[in-house]
Amino acid sequence: MKTTMVGTRVLLVVIAIAALATFAHADSNLDPTIVIRDPVCPSGGCMQVGTHFTFGVPSQGFGTLFFSNASGVNWTSLLLTEVGVAANLVNCSSTAFASCTVSTINGVTAIFLSGISKGFPGIPAGQNFSILFGCVNGACWPGGLDFTATANVPEPATMALMLTGLAGIVTRRRWQKRTRV
Repeated sequence: MKTTMVGTRVLLVVIAIAALATFAHADSNLDPTIVIRDPVCPSGGCMQVGTHFTFGVPSQGFGTLFFSNASGVNWTSLLLTEVGVAANLVNCSSTAFASCTVSTINGVTAIFLSGISKGFPGIPAGQNFSILFGCVNGACWPGGLDFTATANVPEPATMALMLTGLAGIVTRRRWQKRTRV
């Protein structure tokens, strides 16, 4: 019984480490590109969005979409998800966030932008921002590919720390129950 429980725990730890390593992987020499930056809205204006919104890649596979953070809260991270282009084919960067990681799990590609500092303010409430879809060496995004965006998602490292702490609490309680019996 104890051997099975220990084996299960080891397997869960290995799976968690593998998942976090996948989130942390990003190769900057691949294409197509996606860039999140702070723009001025064009004459047609920016689309007002909240903390959850959807959008599609322009039909030609490249171009710029303009948005405004109308959620009323400052965004410290932004998670973009899509099904259609694998992580190893995406290069991302941002002038709003300090880091951008890309991973694909079960066919869903996640582009996670996070980290704010003096040079990277995130996207404050009321701030305009753009998402630029680019091509590299003729490789562009599939036109019309749908994205889902969610602001203020905890970073993978924060999630890992939280899960480690919770696992420690659960383990300690189990040990305490065993010693009482």
